[in-house]
Amino acid sequence: MVKKYGKRLYAFLVFLFLYAPIIVLIVFSFNDSKSRANWNGFTLKWYIELFKDTSIMKSLYYTLLVGVLSAFISTVLGTLAAFGIHSMKGFKRKLLINLNYLPVLNADIVTAVGLMILFNFIGLQLGFLSMLLAHVTFCTPYVVLSVLPRLKQLPKNTMEAALDLGATPFYALTRVIIPQIKPGIIAGALMAFSLSIDDFVISFFTTGQGVTNLSISIFSMARRGINPKINALSTLMFLAVIIILLIVNRKASNEGGKK
Repeated sequence: MVKKYGKRLYAFLVFLFLYAPIIVLIVFSFNDSKSRANWNGFTLKWYIELFKDTSIMKSLYYTLLVGVLSAFISTVLGTLAAFGIHSMKGFKRKLLINLNYLPVLNADIVTAVGLMILFNFIGLQLGFLSMLLAHVTFCTPYVVLSVLPRLKQLPKNTMEAALDLGATPFYALTRVIIPQIKPGIIAGALMAFSLSIDDFVISFFTTGQGVTNLSISIFSMARRGINPKINALSTLMFLAVIIILLIVNRKASNEGGKK
């Protein structure tokens, strides 16, 4: 009995340690004061001022735009790359898998400086396009790593069986293979999106004048003191992510129940 409740208490303390900062952030987003130490009453004024702040709204716009576009592009590229790697054998397959690990294991600062030098070398002006390409670069390997295990779980002759039954290669790919690896694709897309909206280092080195995201804006504000409007924005983004995860998990559970 003691051991059972001890495990529960330990798990509770771990989760409390992980989520306490988020809880404090959410609570103080409703604080009627700029102070992060004193509670002066409940208010919604920071949420109202948030949507009136054009600079934060502009940063939010670029954050979501780059996040959605980079997640979509890297999901397509990563899924196609996973198909190619899965079809290979021997040394070539091991080589490509190890090369795919490099952006994942490499330090962000090294990737950021390398991409900045590359963009300057090819004459690409730093701005929205350079940031988007940089995000696609570091998000795609995660999609590959998410899709590959699903491909390995497929029966080896699935594609051949579909072709023998009269399906065209495109039909077999879209109606037979992709539905079976869809959880891996969705997981890779969500991971790519979350990595993109959370990135600071690579975005900071690969963006140009007039293009910024929330991470860079928050970093700039931190040198002058965190504005409570950031607490409100972070709360809304946290709730949005929770809602998306609940929808995805509910859909996955429903599909699992049908099977």
